Amino acid sequence: MSVTFGASTWLWTSPLTSEQGDLLRSIAKLGFEAVELPIEDPDLVDPAKIRPILEETGLTPYLCGAFGPGRDLTSPDSAVRANTRAYLSRLMDLAEALDIPFIAGPMYAQVGKARQLSPEDRQREWDLAASELRTVATEAGNRGLQLAIEAINRFETDLVNTTADTIQLVRSIDHPAAKAMIDTFHMTIEEADIGDAIRHAGDDLIHVQVSENHRGVTGTGLTPWQDFRDALRDINYKGAVVIESFTPDNRDLAGAVCIWKRFTATQDEFAGRGLAFLRDLFDQPVRAPRSAALTAAH
Repeated sequence: MSVTFGASTWLWTSPLTSEQGDLLRSIAKLGFEAVELPIEDPDLVDPAKIRPILEETGLTPYLCGAFGPGRDLTSPDSAVRANTRAYLSRLMDLAEALDIPFIAGPMYAQVGKARQLSPEDRQREWDLAASELRTVATEAGNRGLQLAIEAINRFETDLVNTTADTIQLVRSIDHPAAKAMIDTFHMTIEEADIGDAIRHAGDDLIHVQVSENHRGVTGTGLTPWQDFRDALRDINYKGAVVIESFTPDNRDLAGAVCIWKRFTATQDEFAGRGLAFLRDLFDQPVRAPRSAALTAAH
């Protein structure tokens, strides 16, 4: 089994812009092999500026969406759904420009939409999400891309909470471009058994985010990490394992995800300690800094 380790730029900043090349260089220097780029506003991200830095650092990029107000494929307002599809198309433009194979996130509905619905109303929203995502998946497939659909916890959505829900939605979409991702933060709230959930996802799992049950440093909470690792090995997962948490320095973002205190003195420390834990968990050698690798090659 060979996985790569990455970090989300949300650990340090929000929103991501093209002017934050030094952050990407810093992530590479910490020893990460991959970086996840959360795209809150596509207008702020110019792939022509980011791509050379990715090539310079050797970081493999991944891309996830941000599904706040106005981005909701289950909205009864067709204009809102159209706006959401247009946003997803913009993400696909960026993915193509940066050679990223999929776009990721809880793309079925606006985050924070958690209500007590009747079974009939919930089924209507489910069917609407599946129909809209079938359209999105068709576009993705035509571009040679995939969708990595994420379940999030009950406090953030009432539609897709478990990995089994994700796989059910993938089946409802019924398109080969529709796939699944997991996030261990949400799994520790919703799953009865993380290992069984991962095995249930099987070949449909194309992306993994990791975060502790308290959103702190990976390896310092209640997550059953050995079960997590063993299940990924059982399904022969070979993708990225990306640390996702959030900086308390952006008060809007921190408030949205309920991070009220610092877990470490710096976000670099947060990321570095988490990476060391994951490398030990998977027993992989530390990646040589890019500069050291270039020196050795010459």
